[in-house]
Amino acid sequence: MTMAKPDDRSDNAEKIAKNIGDTLENMNEARDYVKAHGNEMSEDEKRQIREKNQRREESIHGLREEIKDEAAYSKTNK
Repeated sequence: MTMAKPDDRSDNAEKIAKNIGDTLENMNEARDYVKAHGNEMSEDEKRQIREKNQRREESIHGLREEIKDEAAYSKTNK
């Protein structure tokens, strides 16, 4: 029988911060793409990119909340 691993949250904040950075980079790339190629894109394609970036913004908000939770956990569990 395999024993469950203990909860190791030591690097969660770093992983979350990386996810935020990656998501911001994706948002910027999408905006730059629309700026560079918007005249070649349909309005529907541009709308889809705007909507995806909106979902990315919402995700970033949630990830920032998770970092706060991880910071609080770290303070209480040292």
